[in-house]
Amino acid sequence: MDLTVLPDPGTATTLDALVERLRSLKLYAGDPSYETITDRVRGQWSSQGEGRPVAKSTVSDCFRPGRRRLNADLVLAVVRALHPDEDYVAAWRRALQMISAETVAAAQVRVEDSLPADLAVFTGRTAELDRLHHVLSERRGTGGAVVISAIEGMAGVGKTQLAVHAAHRLLRQRTADRVLFVNLRGFHPDPAQPPADPAAVLDGFLRLLGVPGPEIPHDRDGRAAAYRGRLAGTRTLVVLDNAAGAEQVRPLLPETPGCPALVTSRRDLSDLDPATRLAVDVFTAEEAGQFLSSAAPRITVGDDPDAAARVAERCGYLPLALGLLAGHMRARPGWTLTDHADRLDDHHRNRRLETGIELALDLSYLDLEPDGQRVLRLLALHPGQDLDAYTAAALAGTGLDTARAHLRRLAGDHLLQPGVPGRYTFHDLVRAYATTRSHDEDSPPERRAALTRLFDHYLATAAAAVDTLHPGDAHLRPRIPRPGTPNPDLSDPDTARAWLDDTRAALVTVAVHTATHGWHTHATRLSRVLFRYLSGGHNADAVTVHSHAHQAGRRSGDAHGQAHALTDLSVTELRLSQHAAAVDHLEQARELFRRTGDRTGEARALNNLGAVQHLSGHYRVAADHYAAALELYRQTGDGIGEARALANLGNVEGRLGRQRAAADHYARALALYREAGDRAGEAYTLNNLGNAEVLSGRLEAGGDHLEQSLALHRLLGDRNGQASTLDSLGTLHLRLGQPARAVEHYQQALVIARENSDRYTEAWALNGLGEAASAAARPADAVTQHRAAYEVAAGIDDREQQARAHAGLGLAYRVLDDQSRAREHYEQALAVYTDLGMPEADQIRAALP
Repeated sequence: MDLTVLPDPGTATTLDALVERLRSLKLYAGDPSYETITDRVRGQWSSQGEGRPVAKSTVSDCFRPGRRRLNADLVLAVVRALHPDEDYVAAWRRALQMISAETVAAAQVRVEDSLPADLAVFTGRTAELDRLHHVLSERRGTGGAVVISAIEGMAGVGKTQLAVHAAHRLLRQRTADRVLFVNLRGFHPDPAQPPADPAAVLDGFLRLLGVPGPEIPHDRDGRAAAYRGRLAGTRTLVVLDNAAGAEQVRPLLPETPGCPALVTSRRDLSDLDPATRLAVDVFTAEEAGQFLSSAAPRITVGDDPDAAARVAERCGYLPLALGLLAGHMRARPGWTLTDHADRLDDHHRNRRLETGIELALDLSYLDLEPDGQRVLRLLALHPGQDLDAYTAAALAGTGLDTARAHLRRLAGDHLLQPGVPGRYTFHDLVRAYATTRSHDEDSPPERRAALTRLFDHYLATAAAAVDTLHPGDAHLRPRIPRPGTPNPDLSDPDTARAWLDDTRAALVTVAVHTATHGWHTHATRLSRVLFRYLSGGHNADAVTVHSHAHQAGRRSGDAHGQAHALTDLSVTELRLSQHAAAVDHLEQARELFRRTGDRTGEARALNNLGAVQHLSGHYRVAADHYAAALELYRQTGDGIGEARALANLGNVEGRLGRQRAAADHYARALALYREAGDRAGEAYTLNNLGNAEVLSGRLEAGGDHLEQSLALHRLLGDRNGQASTLDSLGTLHLRLGQPARAVEHYQQALVIARENSDRYTEAWALNGLGEAASAAARPADAVTQHRAAYEVAAGIDDREQQARAHAGLGLAYRVLDDQSRAREHYEQALAVYTDLGMPEADQIRAALP
């Protein structure tokens, strides 16, 4: 590393690479301490009139590799603190924007626990299949061997079909009991579809393997370890298709005896070890002839006995080209092979097409009816990875049966590839060809109309799904008219939730595309529609959707759309401990709501501003915001908003030790939520009410309400709510004298909190584990947990949990007979609790050694 050269952020293509350049910049700047950098950042923000809190641990966290996201504002402030040149800071801003966009796209990936359909007739590749079978049988006999077969070759050579056929064969032979399949999108022609992030693939695989979302580790290495542990003792075949290279593949390999992996890629995979590499070339002349005979069996030869050889040669012996041509041949049953060979020669001369795939694509396309050509062109415009009959109907503007017929025809002609039942994908080369055709033959208004129908479909279907799951606050979402194209029936909650979960990657892709390509209203409305669903724990996706909606609102001059997007974004920022950003966005939103005369929106912004002050330990200021919001909600007749403000006022009363008053607020809020049918609000309020009852000694009633809350959160799929309620159940079992049960609940809460980057709940759960350790007479363990809790709480400036950690450390050191340390921690806890006005201060005074 040359410390005399200023690191260039523009050469970074991943978050880890950008973090590495930030570490290099720190060394270039003389390696100042994190405390010095933190002081400089505070000075910057203070001079700008932004009294943003920032802790040393938060700054040091920016330099940690393995991050899934970065706080762009903080990183830019750190860069400015290390090298205050605005042009250089601007280069970092551009790099952050680029990598953020690519990271979002890379995280959108579909994994399957079934294989794409096998070819009805598979010909050729006998030697390759025999080798795969030999390797598998030989290695399986050794017991502990790990089997990796890397299938390499050029685009269109048939790598995927070979892997899929081999995989089907392994399943039929019962060499494997189940399969995991993913298209890693290593060479997608659309820059907006970069290679899939291995961490996202592992997340999907773990879910398919039965791991609940809350138990999935938040880092890639942890996920890889959990994935391999889950595979141990099984016979699972893993098919990794279309890999960008060895680095993308390596974290996804089972590395488990009895679980073979098949990998396909256009690149050299020699770095994979111990892998059996299989280089796949074009068909031999004999294989090409066999393929044509089986794919178009009723075609006679005609006058030229060498016609099949001429056809194969014109197609370059490339399987994809031959498959496309076979579809073309079947559409002309009266033609001979000689006729087809002559037409290929004529077409080649007239259009001067250079490659076999160009020739085959051209003929296959021209062989379609005009409607089929149009459908193929429009399907290629879809910004996501795959499509179904509903999206095809939307793009083409047809009925569902017509869309299905087109999909079947295009798949039969090898212009689409069948995926899991009902879904189809493009081969990269076919998509690129169809996209070019669309830009050549469809006018910009036609292409825009097709995409608008597609986005209308996604928006209306998402709205229907969320209304089914959360009918109580439907009035807070924009009313979305039914589109003119077919939509699935999502009136059943399980079906609605399954559709949202299955389509989430596509919805995020659509949100980004609409915001950045001129469909600004779709972007802002989709953000509002998805808010309640994404707030259930999909924090990274929520940031992406709401921040893009905000930008779309700014570009279109939609002040109301901006205000809602900023408010929705602030909720996620609070969960991610980004206080300064949340306050800034809420103040902007409040002003925009005032400007547009939306008093309900203004009340919501006030309510969330109260939440920021609450989390910062400014309880009386928070209560003032909540009370102002409550009054506005009552004036506008918004019962749901009134319930939220009441629940938040209950939270303040609880922090100040007035549990009876808190329970009264919660009870009134609960009645309003139930009257409105807002099950999510009901779930959160049941948790708050149960916790207040536990803390006031009504353990049985509190336990009943907490169990109801947990069941409802699980029914709704709200992972954030589950974590909070599990933490409350931990407290209940501590009060019941059951520290082991308490530990179980705290640990479950901790797993979910870390997965969702929810550092508030993480601090609470860690302190809970410390208190449980003390209750079980394990003071050394208590010290470990409370220290961890303090580090997290300090990083997010959560003063209450810092004080709680100090109090726990005081108790642990007292048991360990280290009275000096015990008194030191007790005094620090006392100072904070006294400043916050919390009743725990009296308890600490009594405990001082």
